[in-house]
Amino acid sequence: MSTVRRKPRTHRPDRVRDALLAQVEFLRLAVDGLTPDRFDRETGLPGWEVRHLIAHLVRQVDSLPRLLAEPAPAGNRPARDVSDWVLSTGSRAKRLDEEAHRDAAAIADPAAALRGAAEELESVIETGIREDVLLPVPFGSMRALDFTVTRLVETVVHADDLTRALGSPVRLDRMALATTVRVLTDALADKVPGASTEVRVPPFAVVQCLAGPRHTRGTPPNVVETDPITWMRLSSGRVGWRLAVATGRLKVSGERAGTLADHLPLLG
Repeated sequence: MSTVRRKPRTHRPDRVRDALLAQVEFLRLAVDGLTPDRFDRETGLPGWEVRHLIAHLVRQVDSLPRLLAEPAPAGNRPARDVSDWVLSTGSRAKRLDEEAHRDAAAIADPAAALRGAAEELESVIETGIREDVLLPVPFGSMRALDFTVTRLVETVVHADDLTRALGSPVRLDRMALATTVRVLTDALADKVPGASTEVRVPPFAVVQCLAGPRHTRGTPPNVVETDPITWMRLSSGRVGWRLAVATGRLKVSGERAGTLADHLPLLG
């Protein structure tokens, strides 16, 4: 059994660009239509109303332009990849919460702030999908393309948060959702490497993980299967394992499969 980390997934720059711009536009349209009273709605995220969620989104969308404006990190090789970003988010949760509250208090017009961030993003997106540009992220250096992929995850996860908070759907770009699902399944496989359990999120991803006897042919003895939205919510702590199983959205078979619950959520 090998515990060597998988080769990172390759992301097509043009698809990442188009998916991110589309997802940000769907968010902008949803926020533009909000009446003032809806900014006070609870989101289900501890201590966050809709205004805090939008303030966080503004910062995340604007992070690519901000990092591109900073001095490039030393060296020519990235220190971190997309899975590293996913698995490090928990360590930054407190700081992000403080920033969201501070930003929300300072933003007079959340819709205008998101529009402005979207415009800044569009102006630098072609540089943001380059593989030869390194960005000085807080936990090391990343390729610009990889960091832009993380912006997809942020915008998709929080679009779903906004959907649940508002009670009306915020559209998800299909490629943005597919990329988010693949990023999160890849991160799980990197966190608990192995080949004893197969995780299926049709139609977007299948990975093997968890140490144990390797499956080689036929139906795997340990299988976890769910839909893309449920997987995203499980991975980000928006729904718990037991509830997902109880509602039939998560199907688990085999003795080892259930132990995956101990390794979720992935996003902090």
